[in-house]
Amino acid sequence: MNLYEKIVNKVEKISVIGLGYVGMPLAVAFSKKALVIGFDLNKKKIMQYKSGVDPTNEVGNEAIKLTTVDFTSNEDRLKEAKFHIIAVPTPINSDKTPDLSPVEGASTIIGRNLTKGSIVVYESTVYPGVTEDICIPILEKESGLKCGVDFKVGYSPERINPGDKVHTLEKIIKIVSGMDDASLDIISKVYELVIEAGIHKASSIKVAEAAKVVENSQRDINIAFMNELAMVFDRMGIDTKDVVEAMNTKWNALKFSPGLVGGHCIGVDPYYFVYEAEKLGYHSQIILSGRKINDGMGEFVADAIIKKLINANKLVKQAKVVILGITFKENCPDIRNSKVEDIIKRLNEYGIKPVIVDPHADALEVRSEYGVELVELNSVNDADSLVFAVAHEEFKEMSWEKIDRMFIDGIDNSEKIIIDVKSILDKAKIKQIGYSYWSL
Repeated sequence: MNLYEKIVNKVEKISVIGLGYVGMPLAVAFSKKALVIGFDLNKKKIMQYKSGVDPTNEVGNEAIKLTTVDFTSNEDRLKEAKFHIIAVPTPINSDKTPDLSPVEGASTIIGRNLTKGSIVVYESTVYPGVTEDICIPILEKESGLKCGVDFKVGYSPERINPGDKVHTLEKIIKIVSGMDDASLDIISKVYELVIEAGIHKASSIKVAEAAKVVENSQRDINIAFMNELAMVFDRMGIDTKDVVEAMNTKWNALKFSPGLVGGHCIGVDPYYFVYEAEKLGYHSQIILSGRKINDGMGEFVADAIIKKLINANKLVKQAKVVILGITFKENCPDIRNSKVEDIIKRLNEYGIKPVIVDPHADALEVRSEYGVELVELNSVNDADSLVFAVAHEEFKEMSWEKIDRMFIDGIDNSEKIIIDVKSILDKAKIKQIGYSYWSL
Protein backbone atom coordinates (compact mmCIF):
# COMPACT_ATOMS: atom_id res chain seq x y z
CA MET A 1 0.00 0.00 0.00
CA ASN A 2 1.15 3.56 -0.70
CA LEU A 3 0.74 6.33 1.89
CA TYR A 4 -2.71 7.35 0.67
CA GLU A 5 -4.01 3.81 0.98
CA LYS A 6 -2.49 3.49 4.45
CA ILE A 7 -4.22 6.72 5.52
CA VAL A 8 -7.59 5.57 4.15
CA ASN A 9 -7.21 2.22 5.89
CA LYS A 10 -6.15 4.00 9.10
CA VAL A 11 -2.76 2.34 9.17
CA GLU A 12 -1.05 5.78 9.10
CA LYS A 13 -2.14 9.11 10.57
CA ILE A 14 -2.45 12.70 9.39
CA SER A 15 -1.14 15.50 11.59
CA VAL A 16 -2.25 19.13 11.40
CA ILE A 17 0.18 21.63 12.90
CA GLY A 18 -1.43 24.93 13.89
CA LEU A 19 -5.05 24.74 15.03
CA GLY A 20 -6.42 28.17 14.26
CA TYR A 21 -9.03 29.33 11.76
CA VAL A 22 -7.43 27.18 9.05
CA GLY A 23 -5.92 24.18 10.79
CA MET A 24 -8.76 23.32 13.13
CA PRO A 25 -11.51 22.99 10.46
CA LEU A 26 -9.06 21.01 8.35
CA ALA A 27 -8.29 18.61 11.20
CA VAL A 28 -11.98 18.13 11.96
CA ALA A 29 -12.79 17.47 8.29
CA PHE A 30 -10.00 14.92 7.89
CA SER A 31 -10.95 13.17 11.14
CA LYS A 32 -14.16 12.01 9.45
CA LYS A 33 -12.06 10.01 6.99
CA ALA A 34 -8.78 9.27 8.76
CA LEU A 35 -6.89 9.21 12.06
CA VAL A 36 -5.82 12.78 12.86
CA ILE A 37 -3.46 14.32 15.38
CA GLY A 38 -4.13 18.01 15.95
CA PHE A 39 -1.05 19.81 17.28
CA ASP A 40 -0.68 23.34 18.61
CA LEU A 41 1.85 24.92 20.95
CA ASN A 42 -0.92 26.87 22.68
CA LYS A 43 -1.90 24.65 25.61
CA LYS A 44 -4.90 26.83 26.48
CA LYS A 45 -6.27 26.34 22.97
CA ILE A 46 -5.73 22.58 23.18
CA MET A 47 -7.62 22.47 26.48
CA GLN A 48 -10.50 24.39 24.92
CA TYR A 49 -10.74 21.92 22.07
CA LYS A 50 -10.55 18.96 24.43
CA SER A 51 -13.36 20.55 26.43
CA GLY A 52 -15.52 20.83 23.33
CA VAL A 53 -15.13 24.58 22.86
CA ASP A 54 -14.51 26.16 19.45
CA PRO A 55 -13.06 29.65 20.07
CA THR A 56 -12.94 30.31 16.31
CA ASN A 57 -16.65 29.53 15.74
CA GLU A 58 -15.61 27.95 12.44
CA VAL A 59 -17.15 24.51 13.05
CA GLY A 60 -18.97 25.11 16.35
CA ASN A 61 -18.80 23.55 19.79
CA GLU A 62 -20.93 20.55 18.87
CA ALA A 63 -18.57 19.52 16.06
CA ILE A 64 -15.59 19.88 18.39
CA LYS A 65 -17.29 17.71 21.01
CA LEU A 66 -18.01 15.00 18.45
CA THR A 67 -14.71 15.06 16.54
CA THR A 68 -12.19 12.25 16.86
CA VAL A 69 -9.21 14.59 16.39
CA ASP A 70 -6.49 13.73 18.91
CA PHE A 71 -5.63 17.23 20.20
CA THR A 72 -2.18 17.64 21.73
CA SER A 73 0.59 20.11 22.50
CA ASN A 74 3.16 17.31 22.80
CA GLU A 75 5.33 17.41 19.69
CA ASP A 76 6.56 13.86 20.23
CA ARG A 77 3.11 12.69 19.14
CA LEU A 78 3.90 13.93 15.62
CA LYS A 79 6.16 10.92 15.15
CA GLU A 80 2.98 8.85 14.91
CA ALA A 81 1.92 10.58 11.67
CA LYS A 82 3.23 10.23 8.13
CA PHE A 83 1.24 12.99 6.39
CA HIS A 84 1.86 16.39 7.97
CA ILE A 85 -0.07 19.58 7.18
CA ILE A 86 1.40 22.88 8.41
CA ALA A 87 -1.23 25.59 8.85
CA VAL A 88 0.46 28.22 11.00
CA PRO A 89 0.00 31.97 10.41
CA THR A 90 2.44 34.04 8.35
CA PRO A 91 2.17 37.64 9.58
CA ILE A 92 4.26 40.68 8.68
CA ASN A 93 6.78 42.65 10.72
CA SER A 94 6.34 46.30 11.68
CA ASP A 95 8.31 47.28 8.56
CA LYS A 96 5.86 45.29 6.37
CA THR A 97 8.37 42.53 5.60
CA PRO A 98 7.34 38.86 5.93
CA ASP A 99 7.58 37.30 9.39
CA LEU A 100 8.44 33.69 8.61
CA SER A 101 9.21 32.73 12.21
CA PRO A 102 5.94 30.74 12.70
CA VAL A 103 6.45 28.63 9.57
CA GLU A 104 10.16 28.23 10.33
CA GLY A 105 9.31 27.18 13.88
CA ALA A 106 6.75 24.67 12.65
CA SER A 107 9.32 23.28 10.19
CA THR A 108 11.78 22.85 13.04
CA ILE A 109 9.22 20.97 15.14
CA ILE A 110 8.20 18.73 12.25
CA GLY A 111 11.85 18.15 11.34
CA ARG A 112 12.61 16.92 14.84
CA ASN A 113 9.79 14.41 14.57
CA LEU A 114 9.95 13.47 10.89
CA THR A 115 10.19 9.81 9.90
CA LYS A 116 11.10 8.16 6.61
CA GLY A 117 8.32 7.90 4.06
CA SER A 118 6.52 11.02 5.25
CA ILE A 119 4.98 13.87 3.25
CA VAL A 120 4.91 17.43 4.56
CA VAL A 121 2.38 19.85 3.04
CA TYR A 122 2.48 23.58 3.76
CA GLU A 123 -0.75 25.59 3.76
CA SER A 124 0.66 28.79 5.24
CA THR A 125 0.64 31.75 2.85
CA VAL A 126 4.19 32.52 1.66
CA TYR A 127 5.92 34.14 -1.30
CA PRO A 128 7.12 31.85 -4.12
CA GLY A 129 10.20 29.91 -3.08
CA VAL A 130 9.73 29.72 0.69
CA THR A 131 8.73 26.05 0.78
CA GLU A 132 11.70 24.84 -1.25
CA ASP A 133 14.36 27.42 -0.33
CA ILE A 134 13.63 27.92 3.38
CA CYS A 135 11.44 25.13 4.74
CA ILE A 136 13.03 22.08 3.12
CA PRO A 137 16.55 22.91 4.43
CA ILE A 138 15.12 23.22 7.95
CA LEU A 139 13.35 19.86 7.64
CA GLU A 140 16.53 18.20 6.38
CA LYS A 141 18.73 19.76 9.07
CA GLU A 142 16.43 18.86 11.96
CA SER A 143 15.58 15.35 10.76
CA GLY A 144 18.87 14.27 9.24
CA LEU A 145 16.81 12.98 6.32
CA LYS A 146 17.08 13.82 2.61
CA CYS A 147 14.15 15.47 0.85
CA GLY A 148 13.12 13.58 -2.26
CA VAL A 149 14.68 10.40 -0.92
CA ASP A 150 13.46 9.96 2.65
CA PHE A 151 10.46 12.33 2.60
CA LYS A 152 8.48 14.48 0.16
CA VAL A 153 7.10 18.01 0.32
CA GLY A 154 4.09 19.78 -1.18
CA TYR A 155 2.18 23.03 -0.94
CA SER A 156 -1.58 23.63 -0.84
CA PRO A 157 -2.60 27.21 -0.03
CA GLU A 158 -5.41 27.65 2.46
CA ARG A 159 -8.50 29.38 1.07
CA ILE A 160 -10.77 29.40 4.11
CA ASN A 161 -12.89 32.52 4.50
CA PRO A 162 -13.31 32.98 8.30
CA GLY A 163 -16.91 33.34 9.39
CA ASP A 164 -18.28 32.26 5.99
CA LYS A 165 -20.82 29.47 6.50
CA VAL A 166 -21.51 29.15 2.77
CA HIS A 167 -18.04 28.90 1.23
CA THR A 168 -16.73 26.37 3.73
CA LEU A 169 -13.54 24.30 3.47
CA GLU A 170 -15.22 21.45 1.63
CA LYS A 171 -16.85 23.75 -0.94
CA ILE A 172 -13.76 25.67 -2.07
CA ILE A 173 -11.62 24.26 -4.89
CA LYS A 174 -8.26 23.23 -3.43
CA ILE A 175 -4.99 24.06 -5.15
CA VAL A 176 -2.42 21.33 -4.55
CA SER A 177 1.19 20.86 -5.61
CA GLY A 178 3.98 18.42 -4.99
CA MET A 179 7.72 18.27 -5.53
CA ASP A 180 7.24 15.44 -8.07
CA ASP A 181 4.46 13.50 -9.75
CA ALA A 182 4.39 10.79 -7.08
CA SER A 183 3.96 13.23 -4.19
CA LEU A 184 1.41 15.28 -6.15
CA ASP A 185 -0.68 12.18 -6.78
CA ILE A 186 -0.79 11.23 -3.09
CA ILE A 187 -1.38 14.79 -1.89
CA SER A 188 -4.24 15.20 -4.36
CA LYS A 189 -5.90 11.97 -3.30
CA VAL A 190 -5.60 12.80 0.41
CA TYR A 191 -7.24 16.21 -0.04
CA GLU A 192 -9.93 14.70 -2.25
CA LEU A 193 -11.09 12.84 0.85
CA VAL A 194 -12.57 16.07 2.22
CA ILE A 195 -12.76 18.61 -0.61
CA GLU A 196 -16.11 18.25 -2.40
CA ALA A 197 -15.49 21.14 -4.81
CA GLY A 198 -12.55 19.42 -6.46
CA ILE A 199 -8.79 19.73 -6.76
CA HIS A 200 -6.65 21.89 -9.03
CA LYS A 201 -3.18 20.46 -9.56
CA ALA A 202 -0.66 23.28 -9.90
CA SER A 203 2.33 22.65 -12.15
CA SER A 204 4.82 23.38 -9.37
CA ILE A 205 5.11 24.36 -5.73
CA LYS A 206 6.11 27.92 -6.71
CA VAL A 207 3.00 28.27 -8.90
CA ALA A 208 0.79 27.20 -5.99
CA GLU A 209 2.56 29.62 -3.64
CA ALA A 210 2.16 32.46 -6.13
CA ALA A 211 -1.52 31.70 -6.76
CA LYS A 212 -2.41 32.39 -3.13
CA VAL A 213 -0.62 35.71 -2.74
CA VAL A 214 -1.85 36.88 -6.15
CA GLU A 215 -5.54 36.07 -5.57
CA ASN A 216 -5.54 38.11 -2.37
CA SER A 217 -3.48 40.90 -3.94
CA GLN A 218 -6.06 41.13 -6.71
CA ARG A 219 -8.88 41.59 -4.18
CA ASP A 220 -6.79 44.13 -2.28
CA ILE A 221 -6.24 46.24 -5.41
CA ASN A 222 -9.92 46.16 -6.37
CA ILE A 223 -11.03 47.21 -2.90
CA ALA A 224 -8.37 49.95 -2.91
CA PHE A 225 -9.88 51.31 -6.12
CA MET A 226 -13.31 51.47 -4.47
CA ASN A 227 -11.81 53.10 -1.37
CA GLU A 228 -10.15 55.75 -3.49
CA LEU A 229 -13.45 56.41 -5.22
CA ALA A 230 -15.16 56.67 -1.83
CA MET A 231 -12.69 59.33 -0.70
CA VAL A 232 -13.25 61.34 -3.88
CA PHE A 233 -17.03 60.95 -3.77
CA ASP A 234 -16.95 62.14 -0.16
CA ARG A 235 -15.49 65.43 -1.38
CA MET A 236 -18.02 65.58 -4.20
CA GLY A 237 -20.94 65.01 -1.86
CA ILE A 238 -21.95 61.85 -3.72
CA ASP A 239 -23.11 58.68 -1.94
CA THR A 240 -20.69 55.87 -2.85
CA LYS A 241 -23.25 53.15 -2.23
CA ASP A 242 -25.63 54.76 -4.71
CA VAL A 243 -22.86 54.86 -7.32
CA VAL A 244 -21.92 51.23 -6.69
CA GLU A 245 -25.53 50.08 -6.97
CA ALA A 246 -25.90 51.89 -10.28
CA MET A 247 -22.60 50.56 -11.61
CA ASN A 248 -23.44 46.98 -10.61
CA THR A 249 -26.40 46.90 -12.97
CA LYS A 250 -23.95 46.10 -15.76
CA TRP A 251 -23.34 42.38 -16.27
CA ASN A 252 -19.55 42.56 -16.03
CA ALA A 253 -19.29 44.80 -12.96
CA LEU A 254 -16.96 43.29 -10.37
CA LYS A 255 -19.22 44.24 -7.44
CA PHE A 256 -16.50 45.33 -5.02
CA SER A 257 -17.32 47.81 -2.24
CA PRO A 258 -15.18 50.18 -0.15
CA GLY A 259 -14.24 49.17 3.38
CA LEU A 260 -11.60 48.46 5.99
CA VAL A 261 -9.18 45.81 4.71
CA GLY A 262 -7.67 43.85 7.58
CA GLY A 263 -7.34 40.24 8.63
CA HIS A 264 -4.64 37.67 8.11
CA CYS A 265 -4.85 37.43 4.31
CA ILE A 266 -5.82 40.39 2.12
CA GLY A 267 -4.12 42.93 4.38
CA VAL A 268 -0.92 40.87 4.59
CA ASP A 269 -0.38 38.71 1.49
CA PRO A 270 0.42 41.57 -0.93
CA TYR A 271 3.43 42.47 1.19
CA TYR A 272 4.78 38.92 0.76
CA PHE A 273 4.54 39.21 -3.00
CA VAL A 274 6.08 42.70 -3.08
CA TYR A 275 8.91 41.60 -0.78
CA GLU A 276 10.06 38.84 -3.13
CA ALA A 277 9.59 41.02 -6.20
CA GLU A 278 11.83 43.72 -4.72
CA LYS A 279 14.51 41.13 -3.93
CA LEU A 280 14.55 40.45 -7.67
CA GLY A 281 14.86 44.14 -8.50
CA TYR A 282 11.26 44.96 -9.33
CA HIS A 283 9.57 47.69 -7.31
CA SER A 284 5.80 47.34 -7.24
CA GLN A 285 3.67 50.27 -8.32
CA ILE A 286 0.06 49.10 -8.37
CA ILE A 287 0.17 46.63 -5.46
CA LEU A 288 1.91 48.96 -3.02
CA SER A 289 -0.31 51.87 -4.05
CA GLY A 290 -3.35 49.76 -3.25
CA ARG A 291 -1.89 48.80 0.11
CA LYS A 292 -1.19 52.44 0.95
CA ILE A 293 -4.79 53.41 0.22
CA ASN A 294 -6.27 50.54 2.21
CA ASP A 295 -3.91 51.04 5.15
CA GLY A 296 -5.08 54.65 5.38
CA MET A 297 -8.83 54.03 5.49
CA GLY A 298 -9.02 53.81 9.29
CA GLU A 299 -7.65 57.33 9.60
CA PHE A 300 -10.00 58.54 6.87
CA VAL A 301 -13.02 57.19 8.77
CA ALA A 302 -11.77 58.69 12.05
CA ASP A 303 -11.35 62.09 10.42
CA ALA A 304 -14.92 61.85 9.11
CA ILE A 305 -16.10 61.24 12.69
CA ILE A 306 -14.26 64.34 13.90
CA LYS A 307 -15.75 66.50 11.14
CA LYS A 308 -19.24 65.31 12.03
CA LEU A 309 -18.66 66.07 15.72
CA ILE A 310 -17.46 69.57 14.89
CA ASN A 311 -20.39 70.23 12.53
CA ALA A 312 -22.77 69.15 15.31
CA ASN A 313 -21.12 71.67 17.67
CA LYS A 314 -19.77 68.92 19.93
CA LEU A 315 -16.76 69.43 22.18
CA VAL A 316 -14.47 66.92 20.50
CA LYS A 317 -12.41 65.91 23.53
CA GLN A 318 -15.55 65.38 25.59
CA ALA A 319 -17.46 63.53 22.90
CA LYS A 320 -18.53 59.96 23.58
CA VAL A 321 -17.88 57.89 20.48
CA VAL A 322 -19.10 54.29 20.51
CA ILE A 323 -17.51 51.93 17.99
CA LEU A 324 -19.61 48.87 17.14
CA GLY A 325 -17.24 46.09 16.11
CA ILE A 326 -13.51 45.44 16.36
CA THR A 327 -13.08 42.10 14.56
CA PHE A 328 -11.58 42.30 11.09
CA LYS A 329 -14.84 41.15 9.46
CA GLU A 330 -18.48 40.47 10.23
CA ASN A 331 -19.82 37.54 12.28
CA CYS A 332 -16.32 36.32 13.09
CA PRO A 333 -14.28 36.47 16.33
CA ASP A 334 -10.95 37.00 14.51
CA ILE A 335 -9.35 40.29 15.61
CA ARG A 336 -6.01 39.85 13.82
CA ASN A 337 -4.89 42.93 11.89
CA SER A 338 -8.21 44.69 12.45
CA LYS A 339 -8.22 48.12 10.86
CA VAL A 340 -10.71 49.31 13.47
CA GLU A 341 -7.59 49.76 15.59
CA ASP A 342 -6.52 52.53 13.20
CA ILE A 343 -9.80 54.36 13.85
CA ILE A 344 -9.22 54.06 17.60
CA LYS A 345 -5.63 55.32 17.37
CA ARG A 346 -6.63 58.30 15.26
CA LEU A 347 -9.44 59.24 17.65
CA ASN A 348 -6.96 58.96 20.53
CA GLU A 349 -4.88 61.65 18.81
CA TYR A 350 -7.86 64.00 19.16
CA GLY A 351 -8.23 63.14 22.85
CA ILE A 352 -11.15 60.77 22.34
CA LYS A 353 -11.20 57.40 24.13
CA PRO A 354 -13.93 55.54 22.25
CA VAL A 355 -16.17 52.91 23.80
CA ILE A 356 -15.79 49.57 22.00
CA VAL A 357 -18.54 46.96 21.61
CA ASP A 358 -18.20 43.59 19.92
CA PRO A 359 -20.34 40.54 20.78
CA HIS A 360 -18.13 38.22 18.71
CA ALA A 361 -14.66 39.20 19.96
CA ASP A 362 -12.98 37.71 23.02
CA ALA A 363 -12.53 40.46 25.62
CA LEU A 364 -9.22 39.08 26.90
CA GLU A 365 -7.77 38.86 23.39
CA VAL A 366 -8.86 42.42 22.60
CA ARG A 367 -7.29 43.71 25.81
CA SER A 368 -4.06 41.85 25.10
CA GLU A 369 -3.84 42.77 21.41
CA TYR A 370 -5.13 46.35 21.39
CA GLY A 371 -5.17 47.48 25.01
CA VAL A 372 -8.87 48.35 25.03
CA GLU A 373 -11.75 47.07 27.12
CA LEU A 374 -14.93 45.79 25.53
CA VAL A 375 -18.31 46.78 26.97
CA GLU A 376 -21.70 45.09 26.60
CA LEU A 377 -24.00 46.43 23.91
CA ASN A 378 -26.89 46.82 26.33
CA SER A 379 -24.81 49.06 28.59
CA VAL A 380 -24.21 51.72 25.94
CA ASN A 381 -25.85 55.09 26.60
CA ASP A 382 -25.23 58.84 26.35
CA ALA A 383 -23.40 58.47 23.03
CA ASP A 384 -22.66 61.43 20.80
CA SER A 385 -21.76 59.19 17.88
CA LEU A 386 -22.30 55.54 16.95
CA VAL A 387 -19.77 54.08 14.55
CA PHE A 388 -20.98 50.93 12.80
CA ALA A 389 -17.50 49.62 11.95
CA VAL A 390 -18.25 45.92 11.43
CA ALA A 391 -21.40 44.46 9.85
CA HIS A 392 -22.23 41.93 12.56
CA GLU A 393 -25.78 40.58 12.31
CA GLU A 394 -26.47 41.87 15.82
CA PHE A 395 -25.84 45.42 14.60
CA LYS A 396 -27.76 45.03 11.34
CA GLU A 397 -30.82 43.77 13.20
CA MET A 398 -30.90 46.52 15.83
CA SER A 399 -34.21 48.39 16.00
CA TRP A 400 -34.28 52.14 15.58
CA GLU A 401 -35.64 52.40 19.10
CA LYS A 402 -32.60 50.59 20.45
CA ILE A 403 -30.25 52.75 18.40
CA ASP A 404 -31.94 55.90 19.65
CA ARG A 405 -31.69 54.79 23.29
CA MET A 406 -27.89 54.64 22.98
CA PHE A 407 -27.65 58.38 22.25
CA ILE A 408 -27.72 61.19 24.78
CA ASP A 409 -31.30 61.65 25.94
CA GLY A 410 -33.08 64.87 25.11
CA ILE A 411 -30.84 66.20 22.33
CA ASP A 412 -32.07 66.97 18.83
CA ASN A 413 -31.78 64.13 16.31
CA SER A 414 -29.50 66.30 14.16
CA GLU A 415 -26.93 66.07 16.96
CA LYS A 416 -27.02 62.27 16.96
CA ILE A 417 -24.19 61.15 14.69
CA ILE A 418 -24.14 57.79 12.89
CA ILE A 419 -21.03 56.68 11.01
CA ASP A 420 -21.95 53.73 8.79
CA VAL A 421 -18.64 52.29 7.57
CA LYS A 422 -20.19 49.26 5.87
CA SER A 423 -23.39 51.00 4.67
CA ILE A 424 -25.59 48.50 6.50
CA LEU A 425 -28.30 50.90 7.63
CA ASP A 426 -31.38 52.20 5.82
CA LYS A 427 -30.28 55.61 4.58
CA ALA A 428 -33.83 56.70 3.74
CA LYS A 429 -35.00 55.87 7.26
CA ILE A 430 -32.07 57.76 8.77
CA LYS A 431 -32.94 60.84 6.72
CA GLN A 432 -36.56 60.55 7.86
CA ILE A 433 -35.50 60.37 11.51
CA GLY A 434 -33.10 63.25 10.98
CA TYR A 435 -29.85 61.78 12.30
CA SER A 436 -26.51 63.22 11.20
CA TYR A 437 -25.25 60.46 8.91
CA TRP A 438 -22.05 59.55 7.07
CA SER A 439 -21.15 56.37 5.19
CA LEU A 440 -18.01 55.22 3.44
